[in-house]
Amino acid sequence: MALKTRFDIDIDGIREQFVGLNDRHPGLWPSLPKSLLLAGLFALLIAFAYFFYWKGLVEELDAGRAREVQLKDQYRDKMRQAVNLEVLRKQKEQVAQYVSQLEKQLPSKAEMDALLSDINQAGVGRGLQFELFKPGQVLVKEYYAELPIDIRLAGDYHDLGAFASDISNLARIVTLENLRIQENDKTGKLAMQAVAKTYRYLDQEEIAEQRRQAAAAKAQAGGRR
Repeated sequence: MALKTRFDIDIDGIREQFVGLNDRHPGLWPSLPKSLLLAGLFALLIAFAYFFYWKGLVEELDAGRAREVQLKDQYRDKMRQAVNLEVLRKQKEQVAQYVSQLEKQLPSKAEMDALLSDINQAGVGRGLQFELFKPGQVLVKEYYAELPIDIRLAGDYHDLGAFASDISNLARIVTLENLRIQENDKTGKLAMQAVAKTYRYLDQEEIAEQRRQAAAAKAQAGGRR
């Protein structure tokens, strides 16, 4: 025996519940229109509450979660630093000592004349003849200044090589760049031409001036935008 279930929908009855609603108070509406109205009002209330209240709370919650992740990462980083604090302190001391050693190899402004004399003496001491010894324009960097010196010396091969070795062994940093050696047809000696570059550290007033100029240039560039 087969069971059959049949659902009959009273379309006419439903339609009659929506007839004449404009002339009646919503409280007197039939159950179906009244239920649909309440559902619509409830949905409108939920949407209004979300966009004007809950949305801000959700955004604050998301921002708080992101901030929580960031703080946890910072906490882990600081924990690693705390564990390795003694090692980091020793590394800092080593870096400070290394920087101090490098600074000692850079003369101050007052010591530049003595360094130029040392370069000249390195050539004279090897029996070389200076045909040119011309300091150029000082190029100021952020923390140091660079002084190029155009030099040209005449002598034999071994003396020129010894001079280059003496320059590299100076207490202060001096480099030889654009080095060229050629034979002088008249004297038969070799002539070496190069640019000797030496460096000096800036004093506090010069560093302050560099920073002031950099800030002024940055402000001027920002004003042009």
